[in-house]
Amino acid sequence: MARLLRPLLRFAGAARRGTRPCSLGACASYRLRDGVHPLWQSPITIPGGKRQSPINIQWRDSVYDPHLKPLEIRYDPATCLHMWNNGYSFLVEFEDSTDKSIITGGPLENNYRLKQFHFHWGAVNEWGSEHTVDCKVFPAELHLVHWNSCKYQSFEEAIMEDNGLAVIGVFLKLGANHRGLQKLVDALPLIKHKDALVEFEEFDPSCLLPSCPDYWTYAGSLTTPPLSESVTWIIKKAAVEVDDDQLEVFRMLLFTPDGEEEKRMVDNFRPLQPIMDRTVRSSFPVQPRLSVDTRPSEQMYRIQEQVPFKETAYL
Repeated sequence: MARLLRPLLRFAGAARRGTRPCSLGACASYRLRDGVHPLWQSPITIPGGKRQSPINIQWRDSVYDPHLKPLEIRYDPATCLHMWNNGYSFLVEFEDSTDKSIITGGPLENNYRLKQFHFHWGAVNEWGSEHTVDCKVFPAELHLVHWNSCKYQSFEEAIMEDNGLAVIGVFLKLGANHRGLQKLVDALPLIKHKDALVEFEEFDPSCLLPSCPDYWTYAGSLTTPPLSESVTWIIKKAAVEVDDDQLEVFRMLLFTPDGEEEKRMVDNFRPLQPIMDRTVRSSFPVQPRLSVDTRPSEQMYRIQEQVPFKETAYL
């Protein structure tokens, strides 16, 4: 019986696997202090893009849509393959040649296969999430990335096409230790450096989802290059609790390969983008709520100069 976790290096098996493409198709970096991740040190946008992500979700401005169906999630733990450090986040990837791990319903008209999930987090607990709600920032955010297997033949094709991807976003907040997450946390020291990979079998990511079925949905984009506007975002209203020790293990990961100067993997999230003329729909009736702590308005987002992006990164 194969061990649940078996340390491997990406390049140790490169001859057998060939060049490993990164499926990190929905994430990026932003920092609220003096520096930013190198990916965002120069303006990167889609020329004419009008549905970029992430965004700040205004609770009262969201529109209740009674026609939104419950989201149906069916994940097969046996499709979980491995976990690896791609130098920007850590990804848990899944076998996606069949419809064994899918989501459907909700705002979706087709089956979408699970490709991978990953997280974004900050250097401290005061920030870390990509999306915000009424300007409230969370310490981290989980993204489960799926592709439309009814319209497209592969993830690589779907990533650039209309209605190609569906990403579930889940906020993480400080609280009790999360037993399901702990299984991931225990494996993270094995992939401390960029390009490290471990087998990670029999994991059901539905254990990372909140029990509350409520969500917001909007049309958006990838949050790393190529920033393609192919994503139906499904942002869960309820956050899941994790403890500080678990987040600290996230922060022990490194952006850099073994043998290079160590650079901690923190603040791996993209700046907020303007919502433009988009509508955020909710699966639940919108009710008045008390205001929450907000970040200064000048830190909400910067509308960056529209310049073409010439290369694809992290894909």
